[in-house]
Amino acid sequence: MNKRALGVGGPTVSALGLGLMGMSDLYGPADEEESVATVQAALDAGVTLLDTGDFYGMGHNELLLRDALRGVDRDRVTISVKFGAMRGPDGDWLGFDARPAAVKNFVAYSLRRLGTDHIDIYRPARLDPEVPIEDTVGALAELVEAGHVRHIGLSEVGAETLRRAAAVHPIADLQIEYSLLSRGIETEILPAARELGVGITAYAVLSRGLLSGHWTPDRNLTAGDFRARSPRFQGENLQRNLALVEALRGVATRQGVSVAQVAIAWVARQGEDIVPLVGARNRTRLAESLGATGVDLGEEDLAAIEHAVPADAAAGERYAAPMMAHLDSER
Repeated sequence: MNKRALGVGGPTVSALGLGLMGMSDLYGPADEEESVATVQAALDAGVTLLDTGDFYGMGHNELLLRDALRGVDRDRVTISVKFGAMRGPDGDWLGFDARPAAVKNFVAYSLRRLGTDHIDIYRPARLDPEVPIEDTVGALAELVEAGHVRHIGLSEVGAETLRRAAAVHPIADLQIEYSLLSRGIETEILPAARELGVGITAYAVLSRGLLSGHWTPDRNLTAGDFRARSPRFQGENLQRNLALVEALRGVATRQGVSVAQVAIAWVARQGEDIVPLVGARNRTRLAESLGATGVDLGEEDLAAIEHAVPADAAAGERYAAPMMAHLDSER
């Protein structure tokens, strides 16, 4: 597994990271034993960047990661944690809290659940509109100074917010959606990140399964799968998006690889400062995703991909309207 640096002064991690969200939440039921085995298989393959959130399954995801890492040298892995999203006992979303006191409260619980004395990259899941980003980053900087956190990250913020944050403390990386179907960062956010020396961890590189090559129009979504309310998975939008996937399949077939591997490789090809996160929930999907690291896309391949899936070709927003309203990156 090749390595990439997350920003200037940030950690060096595997060129592909593993996102654990779907092992606990939002994509329907998951097999916990298989989830743990998948994390361990990723480690065996050289994956070192593991991404979680304290609100994924209301702490379940962090506990699952702790179990998967039992007996593993802590220095082998880079643990990235998002915080700030508040949820009720039934999983309801209650807003965001990034006040300095809340930051320190959240990290204390995460450290305990993860069974570690430090978190490698700690980041607010969203911008709290009630709290200046300078205050949140200032509290995170105190955690870095105290040794509880090694690096500060951000998630789904725009270029202006990124600049304000970086003026307080170096930012290792910005975690943000980036895929062939979500290219909004290319205009302002990615250039700002590069200007500031901030790395990118790209999530939803397969657009939550749309670009996997395995999605079918008649797929039944289980209870708790938020894609049932996602605009890109609805009606005519889904048909149009799957037509783009079929066009991409032609490129993949010529390469002798899968649609998912081409989609992941395309994100990785956009710069050495970008680390794709894959959300594989089982070892079969993980193995397919890992195969993307061996896909070499030349200029002709990139042109063919661009022709198959042009920028802004996706039908529908990436989140439902209430969730889009929380994205500083979309303002």
